[in-house]
Amino acid sequence: MLRLPPFQLEEPKSLYAALVLLAEAKGQAMVIAGGTDLLPNLKHRLFEPKLLVSLARIEGFIGIELQEDGALLIGPMTPLAQVAASELVQDRAPALAQAASLVAGPQLRTQGTLGGNVMLDTRCQWYNQTHFWRQSLGYCLKKDGTECHVVKGGQKCVAAASNDTAAPLMTLQASLCFERLNEKRELPIRDLWSSDGIWNKRCDQDELLTSIRIPAQEEGHRGAYGKLRTRESIDFPLLGIAARLTLSDDAMISSAELCGVALAARPSMVRGVSEALTGTRPGSDEFTSGLESAAQLAYKQLRPVDNVPGSAWYRREMVPVLVKRTLQAAARGEGPVHPL
Repeated sequence: MLRLPPFQLEEPKSLYAALVLLAEAKGQAMVIAGGTDLLPNLKHRLFEPKLLVSLARIEGFIGIELQEDGALLIGPMTPLAQVAASELVQDRAPALAQAASLVAGPQLRTQGTLGGNVMLDTRCQWYNQTHFWRQSLGYCLKKDGTECHVVKGGQKCVAAASNDTAAPLMTLQASLCFERLNEKRELPIRDLWSSDGIWNKRCDQDELLTSIRIPAQEEGHRGAYGKLRTRESIDFPLLGIAARLTLSDDAMISSAELCGVALAARPSMVRGVSEALTGTRPGSDEFTSGLESAAQLAYKQLRPVDNVPGSAWYRREMVPVLVKRTLQAAARGEGPVHPL
């Protein structure tokens, strides 16, 4: 039986109280939201904090609000199931609703939160194992060891960002509000990530994610999310693709973006996609040609490694397949995409 390590649990009822606890802990505390990923990691001794600060009782951390400027403001403790089912999100940020609907299974989506998924720890098949398993291997670069088992001689951890919702939030140009004691800042989500899988976020341990803001999208906005995984539920992504299209009044594509996740330590925007698709009309020969160009751009730029279960070669070969299907789903206003 895998048991939790000893720790103290605090359940503050205000944001201020939570920030005081994090400041006083001086890096020895961790935040627990839904706990669907953190608790298994604690049992595997991937973390051994002295203090867990629960966000469950903080008022105002759950909810989806439409602001006067058309932006969506989502509380970090909003369950993924609520995000997936929200008509506001489905209408204004469809790729995010789809991605939330594909995280794990129904029970975990009810418990897991949007903020928890955004702040998800990176994952690797050499890291997310029991302590006994990791010890027998000599540990790894991310935890307790000095050797990367993915990249021979590698000096930087390449554990994968496996949070489904990160990719659509990137294409939606979302921003995140972080707070620490006596300090508050807003950070574009595209600036959150670093390439170091040990800690792939540009925020400190005493900073708390307090809201996710999605700006109003242009008229004609469409989005979709495609997820490759071994099983159609429960599993983390082997590959995730978020697509955003904007269609003009004459049904021509005026802009496009793609983001891939579960490849490296940070989600990856695909460069050149808008140029490949702008000026084409979905369903036309030009659009089909643009899809092929976008798929090849993604194939060149998104390069999986053996950091998650599943052949890196297979995952890479599926990149253009999933890209084309996800873009087609976005153009039709459909989704989510299940490639298997």
